[in-house]
Amino acid sequence: MSFQLTILGACASLPAVGKFTTCQYLTIQNFHFLIDCGEGAQHLLRKWKLPTLRLDAVFISHLHGDHYLGLSGLISSMNLHKRRKELHLFAPRGLDEIITLQMKHSKTHLGFPLHFHATEQENKIIYENRALTAETIPLQHRIECCGFLFKEKTKPRPINKDSLQEGMIPHIPKLKEGCDIADASGKIIYRNEDFTLPPRPSYSYAFCSDTLFQPQLAQPLHGVDMLYHEATFIHADEKYAAQTYHSTTVQAAQLAREAQAKKLIIGHYSSRYKALDDWAAEAKAIFPSTFIAEEGAVFSPVA
Repeated sequence: MSFQLTILGACASLPAVGKFTTCQYLTIQNFHFLIDCGEGAQHLLRKWKLPTLRLDAVFISHLHGDHYLGLSGLISSMNLHKRRKELHLFAPRGLDEIITLQMKHSKTHLGFPLHFHATEQENKIIYENRALTAETIPLQHRIECCGFLFKEKTKPRPINKDSLQEGMIPHIPKLKEGCDIADASGKIIYRNEDFTLPPRPSYSYAFCSDTLFQPQLAQPLHGVDMLYHEATFIHADEKYAAQTYHSTTVQAAQLAREAQAKKLIIGHYSSRYKALDDWAAEAKAIFPSTFIAEEGAVFSPVA
């Protein structure tokens, strides 16, 4: 599958036996991303046999420890494994100082370029390549916090091999881009729709980390294929969610419903809830296509 999300950690604040704090691995086509990096991230990457050295970028939502404390160890291990490929790190200001200070006092000299990019609480594209864009989603937490929206670009149109004619091979790249082919006089000699098939679907994924319920996010997230939204508390504990700038299971489901998301994944559950099926039941009652973010779970946009 060319669009796949693996949950590495999903509990809130404190790790527990068999449970780890927020960390996700996202693969889109041939690009690899880590979203948040709680403690134990590199052990989980090994456990689930995910290619750490292929990571193109790491996205950190905010600077509470349960969302980034695994990063320094991961970077150090990458260095020990002789990584040479550059790594881009997107995070609020301050994480660059933390990582740099640790490298300084351990006298660690990285053998690969590490590029820091400071995020702001705004809707802005911060990363782009030939296949996708990633943009920030402003969230409302006790400290500066951003979610991330990953969107595939329109894919090339596959060539209909049954319709190919002699002499067309040099024109195939342009046809795949959706272009018609014209001769020197401007006359169209190969019409794109006659020789190509519709492009494969492009998918999207939104990651909404720690935040108060923000119903206004339904508009920028409208139609998203997969939505991860924190759901630290159940509805009966809504007052605690408000006090700690978190959301409930019901609120996550309401946002998914209003945004007309295709699939909702909820996580960041409080350790007070032992039975996750019971914890998720409220969300499923409002938004049936709700799934639990459990360690090792793999999700894709298609059923």
